[in-house]
Amino acid sequence: MENVCQDHQYGKFHFVLIHGAGHGAWCWYKLIHLLRKSGHKVTAMDLTGSGLSTVVPDSVTSFEDYDMPLMKILSEIPYSQKVVLVGHSAGGLSLSHAIHVFGHKIAVAVYIAATMLSHGFCSEQDVLQVPLMNRKELLLFNGLPDLFKVSEFYHGLGSEQPPTSAMIHREVQQEILYQLSPPEDAALASLLIRPTPLLALQGAKFIATSEEFMKVPRVYIKTLQDRIVSLDQQEAMIKMWPPEKVLSIDSDHSPFFSSPLELHRHLLYIAQLFAG
Repeated sequence: MENVCQDHQYGKFHFVLIHGAGHGAWCWYKLIHLLRKSGHKVTAMDLTGSGLSTVVPDSVTSFEDYDMPLMKILSEIPYSQKVVLVGHSAGGLSLSHAIHVFGHKIAVAVYIAATMLSHGFCSEQDVLQVPLMNRKELLLFNGLPDLFKVSEFYHGLGSEQPPTSAMIHREVQQEILYQLSPPEDAALASLLIRPTPLLALQGAKFIATSEEFMKVPRVYIKTLQDRIVSLDQQEAMIKMWPPEKVLSIDSDHSPFFSSPLELHRHLLYIAQLFAG
């Protein structure tokens, strides 16, 4: 049996964590502590233009550039080892990309309130699954905020060109992203969140060269009090590309802040189930 990580023979796993839009490796700090305390290896990276990356988000115009840090990490993992790959929110696009390119190195892919599209944005229906990229009139359902009204858009290519990045206004981030999270975590996030490179995300399209990517087990973790990715959107993606298992957490959009212990338990259960 292939090793999930270097220490898999001792019951340990290698978790690779992918942040969502505007966030960085920093958002996983509680989960990194819990997983490492449990004896597991954890890798979290800043995607290009995110976190501590020195790249300006407006200059990131291709998904390949945006996703390069993840691709580099996976390329360096030996062929004899597999990882538990975890993506949150828009990080689900990077997760699906990795399934296409490095499926043979992934024991299981875990989508946490994440964009789960088998081939990225290949149709209008795919685009409708992601907030901030939806048509404005489709955002006002289930009492969710109109993200176009509470976000600031940046035009790095000129005011006459489409926006290159966007960010939810800091004064409403806690209400929308972290309403069930400790206020100190929301305060930390307000200092660290950066604009999301929209052009890069819009270019996320994955062409399958074989059906190998379909062999990677997938698990979706629903966030039941989510004000960013509604339950309707989560259920629609699950229906479009059914995963092997669906779990749920009664949390806001950011369970790594609001429900870290439950998220930790879910990830250990998934790792044992699909990679043990």
